[in-house]
Amino acid sequence: ERVQATAMEVLVAGGHGQIAQRLLRLLSERGHRGRGMIRNPDHAPDLEALGAEPVLCDLEQDDPTDHIGFAQAIVFAAGAGPGSGAERKRTMDLGGALKLIEAARAAGARRYLMISAMGAARPPAEGGEVYGEYLRAKAEADRALEASGLNHTIVRPGRLTDDPPSGRVTIGNDLPGGEVSRADVAATLAAALRADSTIGTTFELLAGETPIEDALAAL
Repeated sequence: ERVQATAMEVLVAGGHGQIAQRLLRLLSERGHRGRGMIRNPDHAPDLEALGAEPVLCDLEQDDPTDHIGFAQAIVFAAGAGPGSGAERKRTMDLGGALKLIEAARAAGARRYLMISAMGAARPPAEGGEVYGEYLRAKAEADRALEASGLNHTIVRPGRLTDDPPSGRVTIGNDLPGGEVSRADVAATLAAALRADSTIGTTFELLAGETPIEDALAAL
């Protein structure tokens, strides 16, 4: 495994989300330049307090290409969020991801990490109400990223918790259902940015016993 020691510039879409904020703090602590894409200017001070640079861009309305800047890596941590309807799952979880894939390609940002969902491996063909639409949107976005030619990594966490970070996970495919802390998802993303072993991979992520970097190196 080659570890990238030099500082990176990383653009995180959905920058005010819970995983994104944890990731931006980790990036800052490790000497990287984290930029968080946000829609609400009122959220800017929260990102600045993490050591991150806020980037004002509404992925549903704006072209993000001009906001990529010099980012070497993109992390898609955006989403319509709980309480939103099926239509916003299509416009944000799918449409926003597709927009950012095209922007990354246009701007020459080769590395793209996607936060997906465990159920996106086999979403329901139809029905399932809003959650079914969410899984179909995530699955379609994942397929588009896999076909994009970008150096992609797709992370499909289980049910998210606010437990403290353990630094230990289970990574694989066809894992049984389970939980993982948002803190460990963020730590896995931060480690994946530096691990070439994760390029071109799609994997599920749960709490476990294997140190994160060891689990990623085994991919």
